[in-house]
Amino acid sequence: MTWSSRFLSSVREKSVRHLLRGTRPSGAAHKRCQTLIFRSVLIFAWLGFAVPTATAGQPNFLVILADDLGYGDVSTYHSRDVQTPHIDRLAAAGMLFENMRANCTVCSPSRAALLSGRDADRVGVPGVIRTHAENSWGYFAPGVPTLADRLGEAGYRTAIIGKWHLGLESPNTPNERGFDFFHGFLGDMMDSYWDHRRHDINYMRRDSTTIDPEGHATDLFTDWAIDYLGRHADEQHEQPFFLYLAYNAPHFPIEPPDEWLAKVRQRDPEMPEPRAKNVAFVEHLDDAIGRILDKLERAGLADDTVVVFTSDNGGSLPHAQSNYPWRDGKQSHYDGGLRVPFVVRWPAGIEAGTRSDYSGLVFDTFPTLLEIAGQSLPPDLDAVSLLPVLRGETIESSRELYFVRREGGPAYGGKSYQALIRGDWKLLQNSPYQPLELYNLRDDPQETTDLAEENRGLRNQLQAALRQRIQRAGSVPWQPPTSNHPNPEKP
Repeated sequence: MTWSSRFLSSVREKSVRHLLRGTRPSGAAHKRCQTLIFRSVLIFAWLGFAVPTATAGQPNFLVILADDLGYGDVSTYHSRDVQTPHIDRLAAAGMLFENMRANCTVCSPSRAALLSGRDADRVGVPGVIRTHAENSWGYFAPGVPTLADRLGEAGYRTAIIGKWHLGLESPNTPNERGFDFFHGFLGDMMDSYWDHRRHDINYMRRDSTTIDPEGHATDLFTDWAIDYLGRHADEQHEQPFFLYLAYNAPHFPIEPPDEWLAKVRQRDPEMPEPRAKNVAFVEHLDDAIGRILDKLERAGLADDTVVVFTSDNGGSLPHAQSNYPWRDGKQSHYDGGLRVPFVVRWPAGIEAGTRSDYSGLVFDTFPTLLEIAGQSLPPDLDAVSLLPVLRGETIESSRELYFVRREGGPAYGGKSYQALIRGDWKLLQNSPYQPLELYNLRDDPQETTDLAEENRGLRNQLQAALRQRIQRAGSVPWQPPTSNHPNPEKP
């Protein structure tokens, strides 16, 4: 939210509280309220501020982000045992991207990149932000404009429903990072989808208010999103909306509702139990997405809403998730940890049933939506707008795809490890203690043959490019000031 929006909002709030109560401030309070409103009008007239207004023709935006959804767990991407008819129909009505990758192999960095349009380590989030300071590896840089900030300035109403995972306290709560409305979960993962706790702490919020709802988290987030869309339609807002719907599912623990697991078992009694649970979990999520798409139709919003669907990283192999046909999974810089489903539906701007083989990153959503909204792009973005691709054109300029992850524990030691794709070549590590590996993705898309030793010159060139990326991000702190460390006693 812009400074001007927040200022006017505070003025309105003081008056609206009395209107809702059917009361009127009296005495000194009434005079203070009148004085505040009068002064605000003078200040805004003098400074030339105005509440952001929408431009005619701006569509709504709905970004749906799944958590750990593998490339091989969506049937439109040729999954062998999962049925996702609603994601499939979204793809059939829009454009399916076959070569998109997440910005990181784990949660927080991908989310920070998506919402900033910058590489994750350039906004202070090279690793996962967690409750306990000794195991937290990122701090979302205050002052970096988010997608919500930019769209709010363009006249959009902005909301996040679901998982935040970019900070547990000020200044990094959703309402402080550009979102007018927050209804969801502040933390990283839920210990159970039914009680919504993490380390016995309740991180469920409606804006800044702690709430304790009952039900499966996937159903709750879906109900809240449907309610938001319904209110937008009923109130006939002139402002378009940006709704960021970030599910926790299918991140472990794998907890599908019993009836969904029963459906999968009935369909395939021979399916191993861990796989059956994950299939049911994903199919339950797909049904939730179907409910959202149905609500857009019923509310008359579907034709004027750009829907983006994707995941924050690849699926977790220890939890029976699939990234077929790519190697490995979550936490890995092999493509199984990076390749993700990516679908865009925009009835006014995309031909239905189209596909793209463009190789981009999830954070390309940032400049794409800004351009669709008619806004100029900030000069310091790392992301690239996909708008030409959506129009059936090509993006000619070559680009490097950069990935970073920092992590604790004996396998990582608090260090970071990186990967870089340039053209057909990919240089990577999967631990800071392992040697660099080099693969030709055109000849060896499954990354089976390491060519680092026989292509030392190329390896050194790409390693030099990695050093430049690391150096560029070195000026951005990835730990908060001591006083702002996440405190489990102050959720």
